[in-house]
Amino acid sequence: MSAKKKVLFVITKSNWGGAQRYVYDLATNLPKDQFDVAVAFGQEGLLAKKLREAGIKTFPIASLQRDISLITDVKSFFELLRLFKSVRPDIVHLNSSKAGGLGALAARMAGVKHIIFTAHGWPFWEKNRGFFWRALAWLGSWATMLLSHLTICISNYDLAQARRMLFVGNKAVRIYNGINFNVPLGSGEIIRAAFPPGTHITGTIGELNKNKNQIALIEKAKNDSRIYVAIVGEGEERAHLEKKIKEYGLDGRVKLFGFLPASEVLKGFDTFALPSIKEGLPYVLLEAKAAGLPIEATRVGGVGEILDAKDMSEFSIEKMLEKTTALYS
Repeated sequence: MSAKKKVLFVITKSNWGGAQRYVYDLATNLPKDQFDVAVAFGQEGLLAKKLREAGIKTFPIASLQRDISLITDVKSFFELLRLFKSVRPDIVHLNSSKAGGLGALAARMAGVKHIIFTAHGWPFWEKNRGFFWRALAWLGSWATMLLSHLTICISNYDLAQARRMLFVGNKAVRIYNGINFNVPLGSGEIIRAAFPPGTHITGTIGELNKNKNQIALIEKAKNDSRIYVAIVGEGEERAHLEKKIKEYGLDGRVKLFGFLPASEVLKGFDTFALPSIKEGLPYVLLEAKAAGLPIEATRVGGVGEILDAKDMSEFSIEKMLEKTTALYS
């Protein structure tokens, strides 16, 4: 019997978002007779908790963070380098921009034979950033692809951009995010009970940040008294959103529910909204479409590929695992 391949996933934050769910799904579903799996991350969060509950080996990288800081980034690089030399993984699978850039360089220096980077939506698409920041993000993405042996794009939209990058485009492939279509949906009563009976509820799910653009739904409700909005998720923009809801007098029509699993709330929505200004391939949109909800969404990143899909089997977790394990092998 051949020895198991050691796979070490690396991700910047261990909160719960699309990239974290991707790492969790792969880490917990890879065939245990073929792969020995571990996950390294910065900043403790729900992903770390769920991985430990699932029995997955974890390696916290204390200095790894999303914000740019020369001192902490140098510390993160050397922590990763020591980890790679200690664990000696066959495959390092990098996720998110900061972990990708630092991890790819450290993995090269540690002599890792197979370095894979998954781009969960290119960071230089962030329209709320200045030109200089986006130029640096493009350069960082290009360097990460150069140092990696293979880059996975999660949409054809992002793959097209990767293919245009000089000297590295031929190292990119597309593998869609995948979901389990057999997960039962809850009643959504936690959403319904918060609004007057019979109202049409527009709901959204996602991390509360500027890219997800939940403020657009609040502004829409401000201008139309018929709109009721349920916002599910947590994040850095919560205080700002709460302030706007109070300022506009929308406490009765716009409500923040915090983090709740999509399966528990989707049936509480009459319409699913995704007002994002940047996306990769959003899991929640796959789940909303699978649930048969009417959808209002901005066509950014891979959103259009989900909305226009006639065959949803391409977005199954089984298909994602099949294509990813083929790359590992």
